[in-house]
Amino acid sequence: MRPIFLLSFLLLGLFACEQPNAYGDGAMLYEKHCANCHGDQGEGLEELIPPLAQADALMQAGTAAACWVRYGLHGPILVNGQEFDNEMPENKALSAVEITNVLNYVRNSWGNKGEFLQLDQVQEQLLNCQK
Repeated sequence: MRPIFLLSFLLLGLFACEQPNAYGDGAMLYEKHCANCHGDQGEGLEELIPPLAQADALMQAGTAAACWVRYGLHGPILVNGQEFDNEMPENKALSAVEITNVLNYVRNSWGNKGEFLQLDQVQEQLLNCQK
């Protein structure tokens, strides 16, 4: 009985150590690079800047949103039935890891419930962005 208890305790400890906050880095990156425009709660700014909270375009874009983060967005975008036509600045200094983290954060915050994007998916998408 005692060995089973010890094994259970060790396994629990291992799992606890390997479950970091999956969105912690993404939240920090969002605050630093995105919140000034998109708002602390992803609410956007009236007709000027699209929301990220419960944003259909963001959720439908999947990994393609990595291109928006890296190279900016130029031209109109339709979000929740409303057109926005301001330019989003590029963030070329962000690594693929950072872009993956920030996308996973926004895709799972403020009512969004998105599929977890993998780094290799984002890296592949970044190679195929139309600049």
